[in-house]
Amino acid sequence: MTILPPDPDLTGLRVVLARLRAERGWTFDELADRSGLARRTLIDLEHGRTSGSVTTWHALAHTFDVPIAYLLGALCDNHTPPGTPDS
Repeated sequence: MTILPPDPDLTGLRVVLARLRAERGWTFDELADRSGLARRTLIDLEHGRTSGSVTTWHALAHTFDVPIAYLLGALCDNHTPPGTPDS
């Protein structure tokens, strides 16, 4: 029997990106300039049209000066951690 992990919370990931951008008051153009990523990529990430690559999220973590785990941790929001009684 194969037990698969729960689906990632992509909405949570988008919310973290939008919140970090809003906290800094950055437009998509400003974030693109600071991160080196395309404006279209950033819009697509924040609006859920793409989930992005590890390289993209790595660049964003450095741009926002947060650990990549802070960004990607949102993927597991509301998941029961492995090894707990509910898993």
